[in-house]
Amino acid sequence: VVYTQSEILQREVYLFERLDSPNREPMKHLKAICFLRPTKENVELLVQELRRPKYSVYFIYFSNVISKSDVKALAEADEQEVVAEVQEFYGDYIAVNPHVFSLNLLGCCRGRSWDPAQLARTTQGLTALLLSLKKCPMIRYQLSSEPAKRLAECVKQVITKEYELFDFRRTEVPPLLLILDRSDDAITPLLNQWTYQAMVHELLGINNNRIDLSRVPGISKDLREVVLSAENDEFYANNMYLNFAEIGTNIKNLMEDFQRRKPKEQQKLESIADMKAFVENYPQFKKMSGTVSKHVTVVGELSRLVAERNLLEVSEVEQELACQSDHSSALQSVRRVLQSPRVTELDAARVVMLYALRYERHASNGLPALLDELRARGGSDRYRKLVSAVVEYGGKRARGSDLFGPKDAVAITKQFLKGLKGIENVYTQHQPLLQETLDQLIKGKLKDSQYPYLGPNTLRDRPQDIVVFLIGGATYEEALAVYNLNRSNPGVRVVLGGTTIHNTRR
Repeated sequence: VVYTQSEILQREVYLFERLDSPNREPMKHLKAICFLRPTKENVELLVQELRRPKYSVYFIYFSNVISKSDVKALAEADEQEVVAEVQEFYGDYIAVNPHVFSLNLLGCCRGRSWDPAQLARTTQGLTALLLSLKKCPMIRYQLSSEPAKRLAECVKQVITKEYELFDFRRTEVPPLLLILDRSDDAITPLLNQWTYQAMVHELLGINNNRIDLSRVPGISKDLREVVLSAENDEFYANNMYLNFAEIGTNIKNLMEDFQRRKPKEQQKLESIADMKAFVENYPQFKKMSGTVSKHVTVVGELSRLVAERNLLEVSEVEQELACQSDHSSALQSVRRVLQSPRVTELDAARVVMLYALRYERHASNGLPALLDELRARGGSDRYRKLVSAVVEYGGKRARGSDLFGPKDAVAITKQFLKGLKGIENVYTQHQPLLQETLDQLIKGKLKDSQYPYLGPNTLRDRPQDIVVFLIGGATYEEALAVYNLNRSNPGVRVVLGGTTIHNTRR
């Protein structure tokens, strides 16, 4: 995620091995750099390695705080004195975008409480993030969520215990860590997306920047798995937050630019200078050709899926469910989707889930009939069960905030005007709850009664450095909202993290 193999090769690192891979050959002429999480298993593997070292010298880096007893165990194993240094290099999380991180944890809670192992892992990931950003924050959490309070307390404990590590130069306004719970907004991860990065994750799935294209009809061997990373792909960096329609145009421009630069097939390489020019331009051309074929394939596959699964129509219904409140029209729209033969089982279930969350307590709720229709489609009972599970997870009883419906007349008028101004398009009218929460936080209006501080101190000024963490996973739609907030509020820096990055399937 952080470094390409070719970048590492440029640093003269020629061999990559996992510490737990069996039958590694001894290579005493090589030095070893070990980068690991400080887990019991890893320390044990290192102890085994140091007892029978395969390389001449070891430089050991741990991605988080390591206990004194573990360091002692390593020292005792190092009888041949091959360890040159041991350091803590805080990177115990996955850097997804410049302002987004993930812990790659799926399913962190059992019911409404933490799985203890996952709570420990999340605490480690979050404290490592704070150490790498050199922040010792004040902590606020969502009061309605027991897991949010537990995590806040665990992070605070580590900061207190490791106070020397967290002794950073004080800033005028202390940084703030805000801990939220995914169950407050179960709508966002269920919606189809129309900006490039979010759409790729929704329809194809992004896993540590890799995309599996092996199911694409007629795909060539070298495109079965591609890497999408804004760090070393300029087109992706410039387009990841744009709408699908704009990307189509940009792909066309990229193709045309590529055609212009293509070395002519019949180019006469007569002089040495011709050959030299050809050789110099070839790597750039090759790189561009890789970028073009990758994005043309990805965008082509997205278009195919949108057409095949009738996603424009489905998405319009999803947005209506998420953003408007006309029950009878919504019910008709959901029925229409359920009756369309082109709509997949997942998309049918997704629309029913959104309806269930939206009109859970409506007087003429039509959910039982919709569930019957879902079953009549040949839908397995699994999806019916999932609908009730989603309501249990993110329904009215579970939420601490008012996910739907403005609270007063002013807000209603504001929403009405926003609708009149002509939303840029019907498919992107939804705004995640996180956007409103952060907006209020930046303006200093987030209620202490709903998001209390941990401990006696409170922040007098508006926060400038904000880390917001979502227990149960963030989404790329929220990443886009944070990206826009950072752009429109100079002087405020928001970093978004989650136990994972969700799409509907996850």
